[in-house]
Amino acid sequence: MTSSSNRNAFIVGLGLIGASAALALREAGWIVSGTDRDESVTERALELGVVTSSTLDESHRLVVVATPAGDVAKVVNELLEKHDRTDLIVTDVAGVKGSIAARVFDPRFVGGHPMAGSELRGMAGARADLFRGCTWVLTPTASTEPATYSELHGVLRELGANVVAVSASDHDRLVAIASHVPHLLAGALMNEASRVAEYDAVLLRLAAGGFRDMTRVAAGDPTIWPDVLFENRAAVTQSLLAIEARLAALRGALENSHQDLVAEELTRAAKARRELPGRALDSDNLAYLRVNVSDQPGVLASVTTAASEVSVNIFDIEIAHGIEGTGGTLLLAVDARHVELFCRTLTERGYQVGVE
Repeated sequence: MTSSSNRNAFIVGLGLIGASAALALREAGWIVSGTDRDESVTERALELGVVTSSTLDESHRLVVVATPAGDVAKVVNELLEKHDRTDLIVTDVAGVKGSIAARVFDPRFVGGHPMAGSELRGMAGARADLFRGCTWVLTPTASTEPATYSELHGVLRELGANVVAVSASDHDRLVAIASHVPHLLAGALMNEASRVAEYDAVLLRLAAGGFRDMTRVAAGDPTIWPDVLFENRAAVTQSLLAIEARLAALRGALENSHQDLVAEELTRAAKARRELPGRALDSDNLAYLRVNVSDQPGVLASVTTAASEVSVNIFDIEIAHGIEGTGGTLLLAVDARHVELFCRTLTERGYQVGVE
């Protein structure tokens, strides 16, 4: 956690997510500055008090890059090259991580992606509470400094987010099916309904809750999606192929009157939907682990991604450095119900684990 004397943050890009991050940090007690490539947006942010300054200087401890995904690596590298302070923490909010991780190699950077959004666009949709209860993905690498990750994790928890860690490649593969493909499917369904409505205007008056739920995300800002989708085109394409195969199987079942197959598919989907994870636990349901780690590159990434692989969320993390400087201890807060599973997973990977 940052000290009260060093809580200055800077946001690069003041759209929906960037401006919401500014408001959320400000509400958490940070002094927030920021800028946007559109000067009129920067001026508006200053007028509204979303940011207090548009100048990035040596007082800023945290920088959040909220530009389009395709620009993130360039912006981050230029920023890190210009500011050589070792205590700087830089993260981003792009919806694709692999292409960024492949171009940024600096222990001060940790890639991130808040799974949050709004149908409203730009700064007009920004809210201080946008990240409360959302999943915020971090993608530590072998070069990630453990103290940097721990501090950023704490900041995001201050904003009310549930932080999970995965590799950049796993993030892109998983988010393709969890976020990118659903947006394409919602758009396709909405466009098809709109086409039919040109001849049967009553159709859209028949749109009930199910249709509205499925197409809700199609109302989001369309300008941000081509950038993300093309950056993650390989994973999105694979997911679309899998969905197409499922739809083809359902069409075949309908054409051949295989009611059992349709019923089985819908029953399986209903069960899976009911079992979607809920919100964060309160502190009474947390357990605390001590994991002895060596001072080697990639140790933090190994532990945090191990948690993700077995669906264990780390709600808080601290680094306790060893006296001799050769290693230390990770202090992890996790769901008490998953302690045994996580301990076993870490032990199998060669870590010494204790439960408080």
